[in-house]
Amino acid sequence: MSINVVNLAEKFARFDEHWHPFIVAELNGQHVKLAKLEGDFVWHSHAAEDEMFLVVQGNLRIELRDGVVELSAGELCVVPRGVEHRPVADGLVHVMLFEPASTAHTGDRETDRTVKHLTWI
Repeated sequence: MSINVVNLAEKFARFDEHWHPFIVAELNGQHVKLAKLEGDFVWHSHAAEDEMFLVVQGNLRIELRDGVVELSAGELCVVPRGVEHRPVADGLVHVMLFEPASTAHTGDRETDRTVKHLTWI
């Protein structure tokens, strides 16, 4: 049995794309993903999955139809399934996402930002 240690700083240094999640670990059918965010994302929801955002660096605003959630480095929140949301990063933000392996990061919307095949780094 092999146990892997994931160095987040090293993994974040391996990519520059924004709004493109990369897989760094898997457990119990869940993927742990890293992404760099900057600017606005698309409004979307996930019908069958909750979505967890953990801010590693920067400040993230998650807009909801009835409010806003503000996250700083070291904070996380879970957006419940079915809740329409739009992440917004006014500056560069590093996030860790934890969600089922089947989760599409643009949820119920397919746009030019939709990444259909995620990469392990």
